[in-house]
Amino acid sequence: MNQRRHLLASAAALVAALCAPLAVQAQATDYPSKPITIVVPFAAGGNTDVKTRLVALQLGKLLGQPVIIDNKPGASGNIGMELLAKAPADGYTIGMGSFGPLAVNPSIYPKVNFDPKALVPIYLLEKSPLVLVTPTDRPFKTVKDVVTAAQQKPGVLSIANAGPGGAHHLSAELFEQAAAVELLGVPYKGGGPASTALLAGQVDLMFEQTGAALPSIQAGKVRPLAVTSPKRLSSLPDVPTFSELGHPQVQVSNWMGYVAPKGTPKPIIDKLSAAFAKAADHAEVRERILAQSNEIGGGTPADFAAFIEAESQKWSRLVKERGIRIE
Repeated sequence: MNQRRHLLASAAALVAALCAPLAVQAQATDYPSKPITIVVPFAAGGNTDVKTRLVALQLGKLLGQPVIIDNKPGASGNIGMELLAKAPADGYTIGMGSFGPLAVNPSIYPKVNFDPKALVPIYLLEKSPLVLVTPTDRPFKTVKDVVTAAQQKPGVLSIANAGPGGAHHLSAELFEQAAAVELLGVPYKGGGPASTALLAGQVDLMFEQTGAALPSIQAGKVRPLAVTSPKRLSSLPDVPTFSELGHPQVQVSNWMGYVAPKGTPKPIIDKLSAAFAKAADHAEVRERILAQSNEIGGGTPADFAAFIEAESQKWSRLVKERGIRIE
């Protein structure tokens, strides 16, 4: 009798194991059967929010279900990511993940209530390089001029940033480390106030998002010295990369993409990734990305996962070496 029960139990387990992949595949085939929510961990109206809304519109058309944006700002994106990590892993709640929450915040904040590894990458939408700029009334014509001046007077040249831990700030820290110079970091509450201070001549330098800096560059108000992209930008073809100038470490992009709670079935992740790729290729979305001098992301979920891991290691190392903390 016991042997018979054992055989029946084993047979039932085998059937369950064989049927499980079919059940997951069926779930993906039927997906989505109701609206999808994208958690954006920043306030409505910002660049990441506006871009996600453009993507969501196309995503909804492709998947045949409404895609709803749920803004959950706070703690530099940590609050939204924490909520997402705790959401059901069924593909109906996904989120916009970016440079700060996924690669920097876990190292720079004393406490982060979510683990980026509790999220599964879906699709990398874009990479946004930065450009080092200076007011045109300053004497700096090249990065070498900046390095020479900073070496002569350590801690005197001022460089604006949009707040601690952001791409502006960490680009400056990376540059200081690579060039062995000391600058005077001046934090502002956001990129807008930092740019205003730069244009008013209150600071000497700033790493600015390229798209945001272009109007001031074209108006002759600021001078571009170098870009943080691996290659020269089509929008600034005469501006060298930091790699060309002997500082290959200074490669920074303020990227964004989409992630889901860990445990979301792979067929659903793959279906979402394919839909995001098509949405990103829509003319309106492409134009928005390229108009800001950004690079369209792309790749597979595995590619995005490897990219996030490399970014996390890079910024964790810099934060530790430079002693950067946000209390």
